[in-house]
Amino acid sequence: MNGTYDVLIGVFGDRASSMMALLVFLAVAVAAFGIMAAVHARSSVKRRAAGIPVYSGERQTAEKHSLRGSSVRAVQRLLDYTNKHYSADQAGDAKVLRRRLIQAGIFDSRAVAFFFIGRTVLAVGLGVGAFMLLPMFATLKPSIFWMSVIVAGIIGYVGPSVYVDRRIARNKDEHRSGFPDFLDLMVVCADSGLSMEAALERVGRELGDSYPSLCANIHMTNLEIRAGKTMTDALEHFGDRLGLEEARAFATLIQQSAELGSSITEALRVYSDDMRHKRLSRAEEKAYSLPAKLSLPMMLCIFPVIFVVILLPVVVRLYTGNY
Repeated sequence: MNGTYDVLIGVFGDRASSMMALLVFLAVAVAAFGIMAAVHARSSVKRRAAGIPVYSGERQTAEKHSLRGSSVRAVQRLLDYTNKHYSADQAGDAKVLRRRLIQAGIFDSRAVAFFFIGRTVLAVGLGVGAFMLLPMFATLKPSIFWMSVIVAGIIGYVGPSVYVDRRIARNKDEHRSGFPDFLDLMVVCADSGLSMEAALERVGRELGDSYPSLCANIHMTNLEIRAGKTMTDALEHFGDRLGLEEARAFATLIQQSAELGSSITEALRVYSDDMRHKRLSRAEEKAYSLPAKLSLPMMLCIFPVIFVVILLPVVVRLYTGNY
């Protein structure tokens, strides 16, 4: 090392110390980059090795004993117990709830169990949250405090039902708006010679972007027909899922046309015209009710401002005596 330093002194003179520091820095940098490259190559090999599929039995055993697998099994047991409990003890209520969830666009077979579990968790969670958080923000009387905790629990208990009702109302609005277009396309398909099954499948593809919920119900109707149900039963279920009297009347129309041997195309054309007139009537009804709905905001927000603008100069002149 001393010999190297002497050589540097002989070559660079006073700058020998700087050059020595530069060489040490370069040596350390090269060593660091070498270590980083080795670690990167090792990690790349590990990643490629992790991408190789392992034996299915070993993977299932590993997942079975993992925390994720235990959590999934616990949730599955809870869902199975909830489904079994409500299907055995409250079959009627569960059936009504299942129909409401389907009308809301929730088609999961475990939706009833999720609903009851979510309602229980929200009721308990909001009640406990109010019990723990209210004393941190305000000092309340015991009666008001316990009333607030009870109200929070009630809100959590009623919240899922309100959410489902809002989804049902939104889907009904979409179905009612898109049903005339559905009938118009059915008439076009019937005029072109397609059967009812082919027409439903074609119309379902066409309405997917504009009315996704209606398209999902049409697709379920196609699946029921493919599974072996008759056209009448599939359309009756279609009307129940939509929750519209127009859809139920459509199912009855198709059934009567098939039983009486009349032309389904003509029946669809007449019913489609009727649906268009109903949609126009609903639009006119909303337009005619608009002045009555605007009267209250005008009385509360516009008329007081007009009165102030008109009468304020008079009041100012009376007050100042310049009238």
